[in-house]
Amino acid sequence: MRQAEGRVVAVNGRSVYVEESGAGAACVVFEAGQGLGRASWDAVLPSLADRARLVAYDRAGFGRSGRVEGPLDVDDMAADLAALVEAVVPDGAPLVLVGHSMGGLVTRRAAERLGARLRGLLLVDPTPEQAPVYDTFDQTAAKVDRVLGVMQQLFRSRLLARLASGRIRRVFPPDTYATMLAEDFVPAGIAQTRKELKAVAAAIPRFRLAPPAPPICPIVLLSAGRPERGRARQHADVAEHQRLWARDLPNARYERVDSGHLIQAERPQDVAEAVVELVTWAELAGAPRT
Repeated sequence: MRQAEGRVVAVNGRSVYVEESGAGAACVVFEAGQGLGRASWDAVLPSLADRARLVAYDRAGFGRSGRVEGPLDVDDMAADLAALVEAVVPDGAPLVLVGHSMGGLVTRRAAERLGARLRGLLLVDPTPEQAPVYDTFDQTAAKVDRVLGVMQQLFRSRLLARLASGRIRRVFPPDTYATMLAEDFVPAGIAQTRKELKAVAAAIPRFRLAPPAPPICPIVLLSAGRPERGRARQHADVAEHQRLWARDLPNARYERVDSGHLIQAERPQDVAEAVVELVTWAELAGAPRT
């Protein structure tokens, strides 16, 4: 079983649970996708333990973090991430952020707050808000929310929760999945996932009108190469807009990975290699500019 020990860190009047591991001059902070927490990075971290200090955490409302009563939007999540960096990353340490899926929106917004302190950004199959598939995402989110509302009640049964989370069980290590089943795939976790789904639906039009300023640091975007069954067209649309976003930045590299959306579980070594690439650049760049 995973034996990671963590601590609670106060951010913006909320509390988040943080696990720190590894060692090195650089620090890598991991932002999970919607409905996932710190454990989603378990398969990636061992390969990086001797390369950098690693920080994985549960957003407020998830896992072992403190509960939140009202909704948090993507800007709130980004503010929490930036505050977490200020709290746990030493001044002057080369900093790399890693964001998966919805976490790509969060890290891009947090990058604006962090400015020159950020020395590398890895986006793992991130949400590309300009893709046409998101034109009617508010309607899609409403339909998904109704399904999640049913699941929230069904997940009072551990057996039903296990059956409904079979896709996660198949790709993550058993001890990681056990943690997710106990902490995330519970009624409170599903309730928070519903809040985050609404946050993404609200963020899409705002990001389209005023996207975050592109970070000036090196960026790597890993795009999932395998679509889910029946979603080939939507997948191609998302992948193309990920590619276009990266193409238009002078400091970004786009790479397709033979994986589904959960690249960090299916191809953790690809994620680790991209992190090492960015950490190397961050260390070569030296201390942040002021």
